[in-house]
Amino acid sequence: MTHDRNTHLLRAALAAAERGWHVFPLWPGDKRPALHGEKCCPRTGDCANGHLKWEQRATLDPDRIERCWAHGPYNVGIACGPSNLVVVDLDMPKSPDETPPEEWALPGITDGAGVLATLCERHGQPYPDDTHTVRSWRSGTHLYFAAPEGEALRNTAGDSGKGLGWKIDTRAAGGLVVAAGSVFGGRPYETVHQAPVASLPGWLAARLRPAPLPEQQPVTIALAADRRGRWLQAAVDGELARVTGSGGGQHNNALYIASVALGQLVKGGELAEAEVTGWLLSAAINVGQGEREALRTIASGLKAGAARPRTVAA
Repeated sequence: MTHDRNTHLLRAALAAAERGWHVFPLWPGDKRPALHGEKCCPRTGDCANGHLKWEQRATLDPDRIERCWAHGPYNVGIACGPSNLVVVDLDMPKSPDETPPEEWALPGITDGAGVLATLCERHGQPYPDDTHTVRSWRSGTHLYFAAPEGEALRNTAGDSGKGLGWKIDTRAAGGLVVAAGSVFGGRPYETVHQAPVASLPGWLAARLRPAPLPEQQPVTIALAADRRGRWLQAAVDGELARVTGSGGGQHNNALYIASVALGQLVKGGELAEAEVTGWLLSAAINVGQGEREALRTIASGLKAGAARPRTVAA
């Protein structure tokens, strides 16, 4: 039976990867990533140059997928950002006494699908269900859409009062979705509409698009003009350019790599940690990253870089 489950989930992972969706393992019967965390990172293999998170390790490689799922009946996670997906999650109430907030307490609204239908009516748009669709373990609905080209939409949570509305979450860059074939709470995720992935409707993209950033200011630093200073200036400028020049969905990865590189120089005594953190944070904010998320990534990268100090030759 265990072998059959492994085979079933392996096939689900390979099928997702064949569609161009980057997959990674979730714990058996769960929705949590089954990959090591930063604190226990061995700094080998994929993580030889610093800890990589699940979004960075998600893969399309069938050989890697087969090796992974040979070890156990892992559920299948899809990293939405690398997969160019925006998944609209139409959820169900968690209990019979969970009712919509005042804004959505309207006739016919009992779940996320009802909220989406109301939004469609308000915008004069058809219900966007002609796309690849998965039914979740609690009978909710996952509508798969192709993300707008060149634009990294983020995750939203309807129950937080943000996003599209009550009981509608969205998963995009930085988010994951549980793939069909997986099981949670003893119930499966199942594909219910085997259709091509449609483009995200423009009116939904407009509602999910974050508020425009204020005009970006260049990140500038000033180091000594001697030979050592010029070398450090070039090193810092290069890493800041890595961040500010990163494409949609790659900002956090670029920030981490830059933090590792400059963290080596911090540990080597060439740069001050507080200044480096400030420079990197400014670069991250310039490309639209949130301050809290950026600071976590910077701290992680600086810590990884400190394991291999670098100095400037005299």
